[in-house]
Amino acid sequence: MHQSYPRLIIAALRGGAGKTVISVALAAALQKRKIAVTPFKKGPDYIDSAWLALASQKVCYNLDTFLMGPDEVVRSFTAHASANALSLIEGNRGLYDGVNAAGDYSTAELAKLLLAPVILVIDCDKITRTAAALILGCCHLDPAVDIRGVILSRVGSRRHAEVIKQSIKDYCHLPVFGTVPRMNDLPFTERHLGLIPPQEHCGRQEALNRAAAIAEEYLDIEGLIRVAESATPWPADKYLHIVNKDRTSQEPVTIGVLKDNAFQFYYPENLDALAARGAKIVEISALAAKALPEIDALYIGGGFPETQAAGLAANESFRSSLHKEAEKGLPIYAECGGFMYLGESLTIGGKCYPMVGALPVHFGMETRPQGHGYVELEVDKENQFFPVGAKVKGHEFHYGRIISAKKKEDTYTAFHILRGTGMGRERDGMVRKNILAGFTHLHALGTPMWAEAMIGAGSRYHREKQRNKAVIGLKSAKERR
Repeated sequence: MHQSYPRLIIAALRGGAGKTVISVALAAALQKRKIAVTPFKKGPDYIDSAWLALASQKVCYNLDTFLMGPDEVVRSFTAHASANALSLIEGNRGLYDGVNAAGDYSTAELAKLLLAPVILVIDCDKITRTAAALILGCCHLDPAVDIRGVILSRVGSRRHAEVIKQSIKDYCHLPVFGTVPRMNDLPFTERHLGLIPPQEHCGRQEALNRAAAIAEEYLDIEGLIRVAESATPWPADKYLHIVNKDRTSQEPVTIGVLKDNAFQFYYPENLDALAARGAKIVEISALAAKALPEIDALYIGGGFPETQAAGLAANESFRSSLHKEAEKGLPIYAECGGFMYLGESLTIGGKCYPMVGALPVHFGMETRPQGHGYVELEVDKENQFFPVGAKVKGHEFHYGRIISAKKKEDTYTAFHILRGTGMGRERDGMVRKNILAGFTHLHALGTPMWAEAMIGAGSRYHREKQRNKAVIGLKSAKERR
């Protein structure tokens, strides 16, 4: 049975055009109006997703056809969207920007896949009638993309807005659903080509309130709702039987997840995949916890350890505890910021901060990205998590790099890079004991073997601990005799 599934994609002509602010503002305004909104983010971004989730008070799921494949994107959308909520999907980059000249994996391709109407955000800084030409180009490049209207951003004056609106009316025959002026007091601060994460924003609720006020004042919210409601009915029944498939139950394992201001980049599906396979998830703060709790495996995601380096270094007891468990053989999977945390040190602006020391490498932070984009890996060395010969897709975005490394017989890399940068020299995925760490971020829906591997590694370690406890118990009993 086809259902309405109201949905809308907010896209733009380029990155940095204001679509994130407008998407978050619209989500916040809808939430304040008590209109249910389900947020999605096209692409691998974590920070925009976090703001959208906070604004809508619902988990934001990523939709990335490169990482997940089109079938998994459709299944994920069907699983989390609702006929009773507006699905708000923020695009990334420019509407037609993909990995090649054909625009593969672009926002436009996602719009066609999800049969979703598109609203274009146009950065109007220093242009007038040219805006109409840009919009016409987008409409004619691929008529299958359902462009329904535009929102004007960074408009200089009322006259400026009227000239652009008249041009769009005369040449594009599209409605304008908002005119947002140039502002010096936007509620969000940028860093590293994106916004500061809400976890680090000291006034995030005030920022959301301000964003909602911007949407109420400058956007035609009712018009945007009507566009979303007019979307082609969605064939949910075609995918629901796949979405609701049962998973094989596993023996219980406890997986620790470092989650705080330093480590915050986790796809909800990654944690969902572990829980669905029987794992008990325990969140741990590397900034506040005194020691690592009793766990069977540890997952350290990315984030901004460089902004929290002093706090991470100061928590010596936790670093020592984690190092001790790593030496015992605790399975640890770490991505990007987590990888850097496991190293010997992190140098920022000439100051060196001690880290965990579980890996014999020293990291430094650069002023330009050292790796940015999609990644394809081939596993060519033994490790705890992936079989040799497996191919894995992911993405990277890091300013950190290895500045020195000690050669150790028990430390090596497991991944050959087919696409991307990683650690450099076509390598990523450092292995030592039961650790696998690198600059690449994975998505569980695109790499389902990862969750199985985490559960498997945790189960093996759990059984090993139980055996060791039994042996110690027998020795103690003999000694008491």
